[in-house]
Amino acid sequence: MSAPEPIYTLENCRAAYQLNWALSLFWREPPGNSDLLPDLAAATEPDGVRILKHRFIKPTVSQFLASTRPEIAPQKIVWSIKGRLQHAVRRTQPKAFRRIYGLRSIGSAKRESVEHYVHSQVAHHPMADPRVVELLRSVQIDNRYVDLSVPRLNAHAQYWYNLHVCFVTDGRCMEARAESLTRMRETIIRSAAKHGHLLSKGGVLPDHIHLVLGCNVQESPGEVALSYMNNLAYSCGMKRVFSFGFYLGTIGEYDLGAAWA
Repeated sequence: MSAPEPIYTLENCRAAYQLNWALSLFWREPPGNSDLLPDLAAATEPDGVRILKHRFIKPTVSQFLASTRPEIAPQKIVWSIKGRLQHAVRRTQPKAFRRIYGLRSIGSAKRESVEHYVHSQVAHHPMADPRVVELLRSVQIDNRYVDLSVPRLNAHAQYWYNLHVCFVTDGRCMEARAESLTRMRETIIRSAAKHGHLLSKGGVLPDHIHLVLGCNVQESPGEVALSYMNNLAYSCGMKRVFSFGFYLGTIGEYDLGAAWA
């Protein structure tokens, strides 16, 4: 049996987002020409990678602050900046960089603040009926053993790729029923395990859902959001559960002000 067609796609959903990244590249030798940023920024823009700032934190360590769109996977940031910079210096430094790199998601608020906000959703949305309050408390997700401050590793990178995702139920009209909300919670947990995500917090309410996740560098933020939206829709019989839109925000141990002070 073929997989069902997804209800939610990048083409039919409207995304609100703030996706910022700090990329560290390691030169084998200090570059002879450090005035490469204007040309590099123009070259990476068509790749969907906007370079906002650059600095040398050591003579052989370049750090870039970049922003991206939802369809851009973090590993493409590395491919775009490192690849195009290597091309620019190929004559004088044919193997300019070490293979390793560091990548860190950064937000306007720190990770711990966002986690606290998501964990406090029931308190943020008080209900008159104490039975409903107790139901909502029972379906919240609080994985205290998940520590998103710890870097993840692959063959060439040490990275922090943490996202705050939010989507709203269609018409904000889902009933506060135990069966529906419990199914949502269980589907989120299964989806996280299936995709290898680190699910830190989940705010599950009748009219919207918040997630705090550690993700994999090969998947774009948009793919992450859509995977949960479609899995939840599938668990409800392939019904249009959510509005055609979502919010995405990168988060990390530092906010933008602290990281680039």
